[in-house]
Amino acid sequence: MKEQNKIPTSKVQRAAKLISTGAKVGGNYVKYFAKKAVGNEHAREDLDEANAEDIYASLSELKGSALKVAQIMSMDKNMLPQAMQNKFSLAQYSAPPLSYPLVVKTFRQFFGKSPTEMFDTFTQVAVNAASIGQVHKATKDGKTLAVKVQYPGVADSVKSDLKMVKPIAMKMLGMKEAEVKQYFEEVESKLLEETDYENELRQSIEMGEASKDLEGFVFPKYYPEYSCKRILTMDWLDGLHLKEYMATKPTQEEKNKIGQKLWNLYDFQVNNIRAIHADPHPGNFIIQKDGNIGLIDFGCVKQIPDEFYYKYFQLLDAKRVNDDESLRELFFELEFIFKDESKANQDLFFDVFKNSMSLLIRPFLRETFDFSDQKYFDELYAMGDELKNRKDLRKNGMARGSKHLLYINRTYFGLFSLLNELGATINTTTSFDFSKTEKTL
Repeated sequence: MKEQNKIPTSKVQRAAKLISTGAKVGGNYVKYFAKKAVGNEHAREDLDEANAEDIYASLSELKGSALKVAQIMSMDKNMLPQAMQNKFSLAQYSAPPLSYPLVVKTFRQFFGKSPTEMFDTFTQVAVNAASIGQVHKATKDGKTLAVKVQYPGVADSVKSDLKMVKPIAMKMLGMKEAEVKQYFEEVESKLLEETDYENELRQSIEMGEASKDLEGFVFPKYYPEYSCKRILTMDWLDGLHLKEYMATKPTQEEKNKIGQKLWNLYDFQVNNIRAIHADPHPGNFIIQKDGNIGLIDFGCVKQIPDEFYYKYFQLLDAKRVNDDESLRELFFELEFIFKDESKANQDLFFDVFKNSMSLLIRPFLRETFDFSDQKYFDELYAMGDELKNRKDLRKNGMARGSKHLLYINRTYFGLFSLLNELGATINTTTSFDFSKTEKTL
């Protein structure tokens, strides 16, 4: 893959890049309508492919928040055409890498030394490149290390990038600025955390220590002496990413075991330490030969406040969700419906969220669940399409619920997608203690 020698860092440069990409997309539509006019049956497919190629090329050059948003969108399978999902998913670990001279420049800026002066060996070409940084393989005193180097200007462009992305997101979601304000603030906060490698170093050590006794997982050791605000050094973990693992054609039993470990990981983090690895895309899991899973990249960790935890996870209680009166009160507490809106609006959104939640929590309400069941995921995607297209919901404000929902829901949707890709059948019971929720009722 061709290396990148520079990254647009100023607001003007980044905005100009997006504008030029918009012009290319406009040209793609002109070609689409011309093909459609002559009855070309592949016109729409060609349009999606061309748009995916042009948009991804632009975002890959910009990197940072712009590319991160593309990565997040690729995980929502009913938000984008298939061509864009496929292309944007490359942002997880196969983005165009930064050239070595720029890597050296970053090292000299923060350590006053080049990588080869700090390590015994250091690969000039990145072994993985994602949205915010890229990974180089190094050795030091007989240890093999992974050194993550952040792209220049990424941290400084978070706020301006989100300002450019916000109007596009509002148009796609059919929402007004006031409705998405708290959610964009949450995204901005998390992206700023992800660009602070000193924060990631601290979170990685804390999460690894808290989860060290969890069976089937390996957490790398981190090295503060070779880390700083823009460079992070940890042990190198050998293994395969999920797509590579699936290409080895594992047995159903092996896939089920991997899936069970992933489920147990999130159940443990949610219910035992009230903090979750909130970036569950395939690039962050490394499946090793012995069946253990290496977990990397704790840049995005969502802390779960107790008050929200005890309310939200009551939705997994079959008794609660089957009692309309009790469920309505819970919806008020979670801000799905509001006491100061009309009874008609309350009833409308009560029905919407009741139906949505009953589908989303289905795996939790069964002892085992087959995540290869495509009918279930088709129902999820169909529900998403229906909600996006309902004018009565947009008219009355679709953006509802606590800001904490954003990363909790994103995490579980990502987990479900991983389990679907594995085709795993697993035990989906939860360790949430429903008896402790009585005090909140």
